[in-house]
Amino acid sequence: MSTLSNNPVQETTIEEIIKTELYAVTNGKIIPIEDVKDPVFSEKMMGDGFAIQPTSENVLSPVSGRLFQVADALHAYGIVTDKGIEILVHIGLDTVTLRGEGFKSSLKIGMLIERGELLATVDFDYLIEQEKELTISVVIINGCSDLYRYELNPEPKALAGETIALTVFKKTGKQR
Repeated sequence: MSTLSNNPVQETTIEEIIKTELYAVTNGKIIPIEDVKDPVFSEKMMGDGFAIQPTSENVLSPVSGRLFQVADALHAYGIVTDKGIEILVHIGLDTVTLRGEGFKSSLKIGMLIERGELLATVDFDYLIEQEKELTISVVIINGCSDLYRYELNPEPKALAGETIALTVFKKTGKQR
């Protein structure tokens, strides 16, 4: 004869930390997001992250993932990682007004992209002629909570696809 226990199953929550490394999207100088000359980025209205003052025309993906946004003006790209981190790569400031002039990309929404793969090629001379700021902002757009912590690389020199610019730590709770 067997007896069933009336003791409820105890569930416990185990805290786990997911670490995501964001690599430099181009060659240049890594700067804190707070130093970007646009309050949308510097005041972290879209989220935390980093920026790069570019010295190369190639802009690469900082992570592997799926493109969920490719702006019609080719100045902004949204990437979601397999861990659910959503990242915006925004090339220049006020560059949406250029309507794609000065930008080249063949990417489409839904495509898979690898870290270090080309997002866009940018004619920075054209952007300068149009009096646009060249700073590239990389923002975690779904990381505005106490669950996220960020570590900016203190070394300002960035090599595209090689230098870890920002490390993101996200706490998760798993039921057991």
